[in-house]
Amino acid sequence: MTRDPRELYTRTSGATGLREGEVPVLVHALQGTIDAGHAGRLVARHLTTKLTTERLIDFDVDALLDYRSRRPTMTFDAGAWQSYDEPELVIDLLRDDEGAPLLLMHGLEPDLYWERFVAAVRTVIEDFGVTTTIGVHGIPMGVPHTRPVTVTAHATRGELIAAHPNFFSAVQVPASAAALLELRLGQEGRDALGFAANVPHYLAQTEYPQAAAELVRQISRTTGLSLPLGDLEAAGAKVLAEIDRQVEGSEEVSAVVHALEVQFDSFAEATGHDQRASLLARSEELPSADELGAQFEAYLAGQDSDGD
Repeated sequence: MTRDPRELYTRTSGATGLREGEVPVLVHALQGTIDAGHAGRLVARHLTTKLTTERLIDFDVDALLDYRSRRPTMTFDAGAWQSYDEPELVIDLLRDDEGAPLLLMHGLEPDLYWERFVAAVRTVIEDFGVTTTIGVHGIPMGVPHTRPVTVTAHATRGELIAAHPNFFSAVQVPASAAALLELRLGQEGRDALGFAANVPHYLAQTEYPQAAAELVRQISRTTGLSLPLGDLEAAGAKVLAEIDRQVEGSEEVSAVVHALEVQFDSFAEATGHDQRASLLARSEELPSADELGAQFEAYLAGQDSDGD
């Protein structure tokens, strides 16, 4: 017997003053798959902090997570267990700066029951009249921090991302629950998009607020929602200043960044004439990952675990 996908979540008493069928946008930022610069996590944290937020859906993480592959953190102190970092996967109802509603799904990516999870999300989409679903995260790319953040876009219909260059040809990558959700929605004829911020791969392990800011811009441009950016931009300026300070102190690092700038500018020029040009247009000039890692090791090692 097929199990009801609604059994994977519980509906809270949230959604004050909202009737079902009134929320056209669902944004999702799941942790567990690739998220360079913690871009998707920063988007979720920023929006839930800056916008009016109500909990709408709690997913059954005991059914969806493999605790032994991703063990939550517990704190032991003074001879006793003091706290437990309880994992969650939720959907919140947010209101933008003008009061328009949107749904935000965030938390840990499911380890199990991906198809049932997708079916469960689809019931939420149907109940609240969602017409556009948008996924956000970051991917490491051979780009310099001295240039504007670019995005890799994908969608269930080409018309949804006609303004975005295509950086990749056919490629096989490890699957994610977010990618499966977009695929299944497209197979049903629903509009779904994804924006991946292209994060300098030498900064992939630290928080990169400017990538999150660009993702928020893309959400706003696609949906017309009025979403705040100020705090992300301020944090991004602080991070850039620290990176520049580190770069200026090393001729080797400066040379790496310059090589990446040449690559980026070459791509920007090429796309004015040929949208098929690769972001790594002249790969023979690009330093290897090992070279980048060695030259930025001191910088990355000095970052706090929370990205401050």
